[in-house]
Order: sequence, then C-alpha cells, then structure tokens
Amino acid sequence: MLKFVKNHMESIAGIEIFPIISLLIFFIFFVVLFWWVFTAKKDYINEVSNIPLDNQKDQTL
Repeated sequence: MLKFVKNHMESIAGIEIFPIISLLIFFIFFVVLFWWVFTAKKDYINEVSNIPLDNQKDQTL
C-alpha cells in the first residue's frame, strides 16, 4: 500500500514543497504560542484561569 502511495506522489509535479510548508506552519505556530505565553500579563492569566470556577455568572441566568 505504501509503495502505491509513494509512486503516485512521485508523479505529482511540485509535491515536494508541501512538507516544507507544513513544517514551517507548525514551527511558526509554536514559536508564536511560546512567545505569547512568556509575554502574557500575569493578571490576564489569573483571570482566565479562574473562569471555570466562577459560578456567579451561571446562577444569574
């Protein structure tokens, strides 16, 4: 099965760029996420982490 897929993929022109693009998207996403985590304000992180514990908003509905 793998030989069939590999032979079929080799016949497509320009297919070698897609793994490179996928790796770049993956790498850029995690670099941006890493940067956001270290630059996020502590107050915002505490506020967002307490959202599941805040029952007052649910009781007013």
